[in-house]
Amino acid sequence: MASPSPRAPLAERVEELLAVGGPLPIVAAGDPVLRTGTERYDGQLGPALLARFVEALRLTMRAAPGVGLAAPQVGVELRIAVIEDPAPVPQEVRLARCRVPQPFRVLVNPAYRPVGSGRVAFFEGCLSVPGWQAVVARPAEVRLTGEDESGRALDEEFGGWPARIVQHETDHLDGLLYLDRAELRSLSANETVARRWAQPTPEEAARALGFGLP
Repeated sequence: MASPSPRAPLAERVEELLAVGGPLPIVAAGDPVLRTGTERYDGQLGPALLARFVEALRLTMRAAPGVGLAAPQVGVELRIAVIEDPAPVPQEVRLARCRVPQPFRVLVNPAYRPVGSGRVAFFEGCLSVPGWQAVVARPAEVRLTGEDESGRALDEEFGGWPARIVQHETDHLDGLLYLDRAELRSLSANETVARRWAQPTPEEAARALGFGLP
């Protein structure tokens, strides 16, 4: 089936996407929609269509599987993202990365700013850059503002792995990929990460590949 025309109104394009049913196709790096930024959400879809779109994002994220998904990753340049992390990781990884479960939530018009000067670095991947991971240093804590899908204000501080997730997904809405912030000497295929760099922290990878950590 042909992709929705980029010149069609957003609501019409979203209707076309949802008409197919099932998980939505995920846009891969190289598509301009991942680089052009997004429109602030201001009712372009209407409540019913927004609810259907959010449910499609949730289905697509879970099927991938991933812990977050932004609207541009399915070809829709609206400032909307979803996150959810059951955190199914070993205890040592959970402790090193401060990775705690996050319930499903919708971020509408999100923005973040660092809280404090702390930075932490870990391997990070992206559904739009399949097959690869790289180490990204990010603020350890951030303050996230925006709304939820019902228009209620969000103003919350995140730390640890949840802070990384909200930064990654909000970056998508600004036309940024994690590779823009990554230490490129760390770039590794998924199978290499699993075989060589599966430690809770990237310190061994940094020594072997020759890059610095904060």
